[in-house]
Amino acid sequence: MDRRRFAQLSIAAAVAGSASSAAAAPGAGLTDDSIAAAWLATLPLIEAWAARARMTDPNARIKMAGLNAFVHARELVNARFRAITTPNNDTLYSQAFVDLTNGPVELAVPDVGERYQSVAIMDMYTNNNAVLGRRTPGGAAGSWTLVGPGMTAPPGAKIVNVATPHAWLLARTLVDGPDDLDAAHKAQDGLVLSGPPVENGSPAALRTAAWPDYFRSADLLLAFDPPPTKAGLAGLAALKDRSPSFDPAALGADAAIVEAGVKKAKALLAAASAHSQFKQGWQYPKADLGNFGADIVYRAIVAVAAIAALVPEEAMYLRAQGEEGILFHGDGLYQLSLPAALPVDAFWSLTMYEATADGQFFFTENPINRYSIGDRTPGIAKSSGGGVDVWISRTDPGGARSSNWLPAPKAGTFAMILRAYLPKPELLDGQYMVPAITAV
Repeated sequence: MDRRRFAQLSIAAAVAGSASSAAAAPGAGLTDDSIAAAWLATLPLIEAWAARARMTDPNARIKMAGLNAFVHARELVNARFRAITTPNNDTLYSQAFVDLTNGPVELAVPDVGERYQSVAIMDMYTNNNAVLGRRTPGGAAGSWTLVGPGMTAPPGAKIVNVATPHAWLLARTLVDGPDDLDAAHKAQDGLVLSGPPVENGSPAALRTAAWPDYFRSADLLLAFDPPPTKAGLAGLAALKDRSPSFDPAALGADAAIVEAGVKKAKALLAAASAHSQFKQGWQYPKADLGNFGADIVYRAIVAVAAIAALVPEEAMYLRAQGEEGILFHGDGLYQLSLPAALPVDAFWSLTMYEATADGQFFFTENPINRYSIGDRTPGIAKSSGGGVDVWISRTDPGGARSSNWLPAPKAGTFAMILRAYLPKPELLDGQYMVPAITAV
């Protein structure tokens, strides 16, 4: 095992241990591990509120989400989209941030027939409290009542209990190309929220903020949205006991402990993108993706690299193994050979992303405006047995391979994610393994 991998595991173990002890002993002392755990435990909350601020900004050129009202994206996102990391190129997004502090909110979900549509209802710690769609017992169509902590709903209502007073709704509606947009828009328009009027909140600090500003914001947001789990928060409590205003001067020499703890947490996030566990060339999602419980390290990693991810039963996100963890940097040709049909009940796609310095992933500009390739890609060529060979490179591979080309960035590192929507049991439980991407 290389030193960098060992260091990553050591940091993760220390932070996880601090999180576990924090849950059992809220009065734990101020240590670099407890501060690292606190930073990671609050990171998804910071990221969710940052997303809310960006997407509900009344001064933004394009409004991307509303409060207690959906805003629908009418076109598939492109390389200019930078609001949310690892977007998909299969579905239209409909988004809303819900405020339940003034009472329950009603959600209407349409009957979309065979079209894939899902509505993820997330608390502000990025847990999927519910995913309404094809898997919903009795069907998702109809009226649902979103209820916050300690609230009651009218008798007979179909209830979705939300773990925090604020929530993030992200609906995905499948669209099969430009000719399908009008029909997809009608499916989106059937998603309607109604509830008491609310006001937008103050923006919070970003994860890049200096630690006093970061922890002040985290402390305020924890009061707005009490956490479903106390795991990892003892360090923040100890820090606040020492200095209620999070003033470094008041901490004296202990300020260095806080600095070291935040540095340790950031090092863990950075290492996580470079070193991951793979099976046959793919990083498979953990079973607690989207419902993280006390797994604060994994929750923080996902908040930065793949925020708002669905639970595996709804969609599996498989990250390809590159030359350095999930990162590819080669200029040559890569190949993915898939069988005639992947074990999914909806659809699959392989998406290309350029990697940013802070560990996020976005579409990359390319001459054919293709950001993903999948079972619904127009003109895709199949082998005599019905399988698909995907060709990945920075330049057009030419000839018969061009129809199945997934363009990589002109320069820099990149990553690929295979999405499998409504995976069948053999994919979920590991009986079926996706073939690896190989260098040609």
